[in-house]
Amino acid sequence: MNKPVMNEPVKVAAIQTVSTPLVEQNFASVRRMVGEAAQQGVQVVLLPEYWPIMGMHESDKVACAEQDGNGPIQDFMAGLAREHRLWLIGGTLPLAAPAPDKVLNTLLVYNPAGERVARYDKIHLFGFTKGGESYDESRTIMAGGQVATFEAPFGRVGLSVCYDLRFPELYRAMGDCALMVVPSAFTYTTGRAHWELLLRARAIENQCYILAAAQGGKHPNGRRTWGHSMLVDPWGEIKAELPEGEGLVIGVLDPHVLSSVRETLPALRHRRL
Repeated sequence: MNKPVMNEPVKVAAIQTVSTPLVEQNFASVRRMVGEAAQQGVQVVLLPEYWPIMGMHESDKVACAEQDGNGPIQDFMAGLAREHRLWLIGGTLPLAAPAPDKVLNTLLVYNPAGERVARYDKIHLFGFTKGGESYDESRTIMAGGQVATFEAPFGRVGLSVCYDLRFPELYRAMGDCALMVVPSAFTYTTGRAHWELLLRARAIENQCYILAAAQGGKHPNGRRTWGHSMLVDPWGEIKAELPEGEGLVIGVLDPHVLSSVRETLPALRHRRL
């Protein structure tokens, strides 16, 4: 089967949220913003990590974990994709894990018919300690183990989540992608230091577009996330960005830019290892 090739520009959007512990409240925000994106002709929408729930406690997401293929969060995403006839790359939601006190932090993809076409369980689990700030996702999350991509009409899309961004070997393993996505909830501290640098590096070294949807603000649980959702082109240039707060980042995947970068500097063909 021939791999899809991007021949026409594709309009994409990253949704930035400041999610709360209330799933229905987060549904309302995302429903509104996906509708706005659809009205502007967007064909692909990316949601951020943890968009359905940012609980008061790490364990709150375990209580609302869904079984694979069944649950209100999955029904909501499938319905949005079907209603607006667009590709919905669903950030992450908590799916039930084999361990009863943990979840899988899972990215699901729905096509314009509302059919699920891909799943990726976050592989790299964030751990960070500095001063009074400390995070350890492994306390409540089980790591995935499989690289995941899917074929869209405009080309291959590589799937990753947040902390994955620090591991370039994951992106190399995705192969030749037109677009790689990074739904995230980067902390303010690590985001300010490394977020833009890492996104632009992944775009440059893989010579593809990077679309990153982030959490961006002060959450009811006291956590502050960095935001700065953005679209980066294959030359590493930021084409659209939202620093903070709820909103949309909208841009275009241009096949001419993609092919021009790869022809001008054929680094992908020059790989030796």
